Amino acid sequence: MRLAVLKERATFETRVAATVDTVKKLVGLGLTVAVETGAGVLSAVSDAEYAAAGAEIAPDPAAALAGAGIVFAVQAPEPAERALIPRGALLVCIAGAFADPDLVPSLAAAGIDCIAMEMLPRITRAQSMDVLSSQANLAGYRAVIESAGAFERGFPMMMTAAGTVPPARVFVIGAGVAGLQAIATARRLGAIVSATDVRPAAKEEIKSLGANFVGVEDEETAAQKGAYAREMSDAFRQKQAELMAVTIAKNDIVICTALVMGRRAPVIVTAAMVEGMRAGSVIIDLASDAGGNCALTEPGASIVTPNGVRILGWRNWPGRIAVAASALYARNLLTLLTTFWDKTENQVKLPEGDDIVKGTLLTRGGAVVHPQFLPSQAA
Repeated sequence: MRLAVLKERATFETRVAATVDTVKKLVGLGLTVAVETGAGVLSAVSDAEYAAAGAEIAPDPAAALAGAGIVFAVQAPEPAERALIPRGALLVCIAGAFADPDLVPSLAAAGIDCIAMEMLPRITRAQSMDVLSSQANLAGYRAVIESAGAFERGFPMMMTAAGTVPPARVFVIGAGVAGLQAIATARRLGAIVSATDVRPAAKEEIKSLGANFVGVEDEETAAQKGAYAREMSDAFRQKQAELMAVTIAKNDIVICTALVMGRRAPVIVTAAMVEGMRAGSVIIDLASDAGGNCALTEPGASIVTPNGVRILGWRNWPGRIAVAASALYARNLLTLLTTFWDKTENQVKLPEGDDIVKGTLLTRGGAVVHPQFLPSQAA
């Protein structure tokens, strides 16, 4: 069976869906691996390295996809590339289906079976395939590194003959995977760190990393369960806003990581809160691809507000640490494939009753199969 690895064409995308290490393992399964030329350049993997690992280097998408039964990609391929995918092939990628309502129907119409890696259920079996966790972990780290570069004072307390430089005060909004990594990294750099999250379980996680917990604790937060935060009521948002305004004004760096699956990111840092920050302060918005947690974030840009606050709203934060992000993402895909690889028949078998399959498979056999994307049955 032929497996194609495409060069990413989406703006801001620097990652690749296979590395030298995973290509070797895919070839070891008996697959013919075709990598589009230049696919790994932005992730520091050359065509020559892929070829040495056993891959065929294809000059263009058409050559890579010719006869392919499996397609690995980071983002969902553009329509021009999707049109070249053979009918019946399995596409494995971060589909972003919630953001593009036409994607799933078009995949079904084209007869492409699609696994959306971002839809993996949070179960033990799926941990080693969890692209949201692997990529968010690196994004949280990168957020702190970039904030340190943008902050013109310094992270740790430094005592010198000329005087003392106080430690930076860092406030992390959202204590999921990205937020917890941001807390840990900022602490290692010597900052005074505090954090907030609407989920009660996050309080102990925040404190276990040596940060101070800041947050509204009421019946609504107590009802928050699971790995993902749910949208909160207007009354909660008002209480949260009052607390955020006071807290943000006291901090030098604010790192925003709050996301709601399938929806626009909640706006937590208002324009008024930004106006209350000191000149030279920094806001890092990891939620910029979903609109941003800060009202003034300009997705894809770095701006400085009239009162001197720098807001970094880069898109695709994991892509800003592309080598590591590609390595982890490629391993996630490899793990998923090997989990469902039938060694006897040398092909992928996706049992309908499997929890991972039910959670991630968008289309199959020319039909939409994921319950969240089924056409409305209403008259």
